[in-house]
Amino acid sequence: MQQIFGILIVLGCVFGGFMLNGGTIGAIWHPLELLIIVGAGLGAIVLGNPRHVLNEMAIQLRKVVTTRHLGEEFQRQLMLLMFELLQTAARGLKALDEHVEAPAESPIFQRYPMILEEPKLIAFIVDNFRLMAMGKISGHELEGVLEQELEAIHDELLQPSKSLQKIGEAMPGFGILAAVLGIVMAMNSVNDGATAGDIAAQVAAAMVGTFIGIFMCYGVLDPLSNMMKQLVNKEVSTLECVKVVLCTHLSGKPALLSIDAGRRLVQLNIKPSFAQLESWINDMQSGSESDAAAAADTPRRRAADRSGANAANLQRQA
Repeated sequence: MQQIFGILIVLGCVFGGFMLNGGTIGAIWHPLELLIIVGAGLGAIVLGNPRHVLNEMAIQLRKVVTTRHLGEEFQRQLMLLMFELLQTAARGLKALDEHVEAPAESPIFQRYPMILEEPKLIAFIVDNFRLMAMGKISGHELEGVLEQELEAIHDELLQPSKSLQKIGEAMPGFGILAAVLGIVMAMNSVNDGATAGDIAAQVAAAMVGTFIGIFMCYGVLDPLSNMMKQLVNKEVSTLECVKVVLCTHLSGKPALLSIDAGRRLVQLNIKPSFAQLESWINDMQSGSESDAAAAADTPRRRAADRSGANAANLQRQA
């Protein structure tokens, strides 16, 4: 909703102000100028980036457009997932094999669908639990490994926004390119006997290319690249939270304190309090105990029902 509101402000102020000044949309509507500028920018993006960067750019743009936010519910699921995994690891890291080998089929991961929708986060969690299960590694050693990994992940995920920002900075140049081509056509029309009015109209149309280039730079691509950069920072912050939880756990701290250490890295506007985190865990544990009690009580109820039925049959026969 916020993105739509921002787009309406930009379009309303730019084009609305132009129309209030006596201009018309038809005067600046030149599809061929738009084709030259946007096509040149798109071609430069394809030319200057490898395929994996283009794929990641498409993913990030889709996330920006769909405005999917990792809010409080996402943090709740992440904290509870890590708590359950640490509780399982306390019984022996080998107990995690069935969960980390196939997360999509794991009953633990299936309880947290929002986490399963984040493949990078799932891969980070699973890989590091595998690393912990392979052999003895201290919390300090794991922290050093994960810091380097997160730095590499951060740099790689920022490549799409950096590329989009560079193309945005080049859009005024593409606009000037389109304007020069329009001026060339206007000058050529002089040889064809064009009137001063026709030449003026062609020059005005050519100058629209400069406007489109500047507008695409500062009104479209620069805000998009900034939103993609903020999205990446949020995703890396989530990975940092997981890193702190794992390192704290390896240093010998209980599961609750390990989860709380990760909670402290959550973004301020969605950070849960310690009391809220504790209530989430208590609710989860009480629900698990209720399910276990119900499962254990089912055979007793069935036996009681059979005994009651047998007694009733004996009374009818008597």
